[in-house]
Amino acid sequence: SSHIIKILVRNGFIFVSQKGSHCKYTKNKLIVIVPHPKKEIPIGTFSSIDRQSGLTKNDF
Repeated sequence: SSHIIKILVRNGFIFVSQKGSHCKYTKNKLIVIVPHPKKEIPIGTFSSIDRQSGLTKNDF
């Protein structure tokens, strides 16, 4: 998940808050929730982050 967080920050997302093991990042009106500090993220969770961020899979 640290790799995903780095990509989000590089693309203009800003850390907003953390509740438990979930970090919230925002950019304009987009909100992305990333589990942290998991090493492996399930493909379904990754797909959800991908949809929420508006980035393409090639960005990751």
